[in-house]
Amino acid sequence: MKTKLAKTRSVLLLVAGAMLILIGTFIIASPVDFYASNSIELGTNPSLLNELKAPAGLLLAAGLFMIGAIFVHNQADTALWLAALIYLSYAGSRFVSMALDGVPAAGLVQAAALEGVVGLACLAVLTVRRMPARRGA
Repeated sequence: MKTKLAKTRSVLLLVAGAMLILIGTFIIASPVDFYASNSIELGTNPSLLNELKAPAGLLLAAGLFMIGAIFVHNQADTALWLAALIYLSYAGSRFVSMALDGVPAAGLVQAAALEGVVGLACLAVLTVRRMPARRGA
């Protein structure tokens, strides 16, 4: 069971990290195009673009940490906690926004659902990992 759990943890860190790396990279490289995919017009305001790129750098760094934790095993739980925090806070904030502001573009609703699933999967792996091993039948 430990081998299955370790493989699941690695796959989850790979998926969570890769998603953050892609999103962070796309926003840093071209925030106007990235946000336009969900009908969000940013314009050319340097202050707004700067404000969007700053957290994108954090997402990129967090994603790199998650991928690195696949190979540095003593960091894996920390990386899973970080993934759960990031993904569940994004999903939760999106759902609060939907309740207060209305439903956004379909892509953003899908992003909220995916973020919630990834965040909950991270919590599930952490929870299962902490459960005492069963002995005997």
